[in-house]
Amino acid sequence: MAQSTDFGFGTQIRKSPYFDATVRWGAQGFSVYNHMYIPRDFGDPEQNFWNLVNDAILCDVGVERQVEITGPDAAKFTQMLTPRDLSNMAMGQCKYVLITNAEGGILNDPICLRLGENHFWLSLADSDILLWAQGVAVHSGLDVTITEPDVSPLQLQGPQSGEIMRALFGDEIMDLRYYWLREVELDGIPLIVSRTGWSSELGYEIYLRDGNWGDALWERIMTAGLPFGLKPGHTSTIRRIEAGMLSYHADADIYTNPYELGLDRLVNVDMEADFIGKFALRRIRDNGVSRKQVGLRLDGAPLSGPNTRFWQVNHQGEAVGKVTSAVYSPRLGQNIALAMVSVEYADLGTELEVYTKSGPAHATIVERPFFDPRKKLAVA
Repeated sequence: MAQSTDFGFGTQIRKSPYFDATVRWGAQGFSVYNHMYIPRDFGDPEQNFWNLVNDAILCDVGVERQVEITGPDAAKFTQMLTPRDLSNMAMGQCKYVLITNAEGGILNDPICLRLGENHFWLSLADSDILLWAQGVAVHSGLDVTITEPDVSPLQLQGPQSGEIMRALFGDEIMDLRYYWLREVELDGIPLIVSRTGWSSELGYEIYLRDGNWGDALWERIMTAGLPFGLKPGHTSTIRRIEAGMLSYHADADIYTNPYELGLDRLVNVDMEADFIGKFALRRIRDNGVSRKQVGLRLDGAPLSGPNTRFWQVNHQGEAVGKVTSAVYSPRLGQNIALAMVSVEYADLGTELEVYTKSGPAHATIVERPFFDPRKKLAVA
């Protein structure tokens, strides 16, 4: 395999422990996420999608940096950061959470992992929550330590991922439940394994706890997975839009609140515990929102790739919102999109016009997620 390391963002952009391995295995292009390189190109993105949904892919997601929260007040502090009620969160459990500011805006949508009674990780999307959490801690009056540990996740995703995990860890790994974690070792390599991932397929995240083992871990997993059709890959834009999964900075940002996204289940403004944004979110809940996220089916020829700009959405010539994520789904045979539109035009069946890079396209509001809405594939 040809090898090239001429990806020249400079030393201020960090490389994951798997960077050299991904280049050896065919990574042709990278983007920047949490100030790090992330592989975005292993060839045809449609083939990457089929590799994911038919067999399995291994993705370098070391960019999902961890904010580690420890100390006697770790549980109270972690709850302070999120409107999701964590009071019943058990040790060994994971939860999808939102981090909100005082106005109720979303700062990040990480996975929260509880490793111990006073030990939490926030596995981040693309924003600097380490700095936010350290700043909040300064004047919180709570006894906590906020650090970024030497932890780098991989995602093993797809219908064959369970059999690959069995080959790596034995039969005992098969009883790991959806959104739970386990501390394990593989050939002496220290790991946390969780039944999570950014694909809505059956999948696992493998958190390496010592970056010196990055190359060895990648090769070990690929070797075990080849008989099951495992391919190196990147997180699939097609699959995540099919699943209605958010991409931070695209579908949500600091000016987006949970109610606009239909994520009411992640907010409990009536719980006793205090959290940042509680009063603002209570006010938003009571007063309602002026816009909502919807799913769109776009007519016309298949899109040549995902949108790289926000596309204007019109209703009878009037601008009513924007498309935040759009792609052609080869499985569904249609163009699909997530959009934020005024509530007056957010009902199912509403017909809209989207100004794509190729010109105007007729669009209809449809149910989201677009595929497997009950997540039967991921939970199985």
